[in-house]
Amino acid sequence: MTTTQPPQPQRKRKDEPGVERGDGRFPRGLALRLFVYVVAGHLLAAFLFLLFELGGGE
Repeated sequence: MTTTQPPQPQRKRKDEPGVERGDGRFPRGLALRLFVYVVAGHLLAAFLFLLFELGGGE
């Protein structure tokens, strides 16, 4: 005798990870990573600028 399991409910497309939201915005994780990378890049650039300013002599 075979036991059949009830079908699993289908996930809606908007519930899939990484799927664009309906209003045209970036997925939340992508927007957060982009923000972090931009901030980290500016901090690195500021640090290098500071090193060149302090090491410039004159």
